[in-house]
Amino acid sequence: MLSTRTAGLGSAFRQAALVSKSSRSQVVRAALVKRSVQTQSLPSTAAENILNKQRLQRPSSPHFTIYQPQLTWVASIANRITGSGLSVLLYGYALAYLVAPETFASANVIELIHGLPEAVKYAGKTILAAPFAFHSLNGLRHLAWDSGRFLSLKGAYSSGYAVLGATAIATVGLVLW
Repeated sequence: MLSTRTAGLGSAFRQAALVSKSSRSQVVRAALVKRSVQTQSLPSTAAENILNKQRLQRPSSPHFTIYQPQLTWVASIANRITGSGLSVLLYGYALAYLVAPETFASANVIELIHGLPEAVKYAGKTILAAPFAFHSLNGLRHLAWDSGRFLSLKGAYSSGYAVLGATAIATVGLVLW
């Protein structure tokens, strides 16, 4: 009885039980017949406009901005960004050297950097040293993971904090060198 009530057919079945056999089939058929829905043909542009309006009102799927930042995914994103940035710098300098070898020769680069103010030199070294140190040290962390070490949650966090601390020390060391 519970299943007939949840489907909304309880009263139809009760009526069918109390009436004669010939009218019983009509009552059950009337309860089970689907109601027709009238549709209207639309041009494809109108249908597309309706879909676009509906899509704008849908809630977005969960995005990483609603989650509390965690060291594991922040380090993963930072590793990809630093790797991409360092690659762009390396390939950019290599292509520039291929296009104009006299302009980007070592002597000319050293002469250009020598003429810059000290604050600009330290800022430039920091901008280059921090991603280099982080990406290198986080790469060692990934190699440790590949060998089966630090795979627990505690190990992932302790190695992540170790990478951040070592990155700070290595950045200061590279900038002051």
